[in-house]
Amino acid sequence: QVQLVESGGDSVQAGGSLRLSCAASGLPSSRFCLTWFRESPGKGREWVAAISADGLKTHYDDSVKDRFTASQDHAANRVYLQMNSLKPEDTGMYYCAARVPCETFFAAPNLATAWGQGTQVTVTQ
Repeated sequence: QVQLVESGGDSVQAGGSLRLSCAASGLPSSRFCLTWFRESPGKGREWVAAISADGLKTHYDDSVKDRFTASQDHAANRVYLQMNSLKPEDTGMYYCAARVPCETFFAAPNLATAWGQGTQVTVTQ
């Protein structure tokens, strides 16, 4: 059974940075994908960044491109989301999600097969 645990959320001022972490367990050795989503009132759950199954490619929503960086540490079974130049509109609950099996990457919430409990990010002016 896949388990995901996010951490690193906090309250920061606009322009600041945060690094989120997601500890994963129960994943197979290959053919899985990990994606970061966020949810805020009135917007629903939207994807932020996705890591490909081979771990070599990352994909970003336009709203965070050039500000956020997703990465994966296979040895530590962790994925990270480095968030720079944060804006108030980045406020929300951030979730790590997995899809097993997965051949490329996924960005639709309904394709996830496992979710973490989320970590809150609040960006103030």
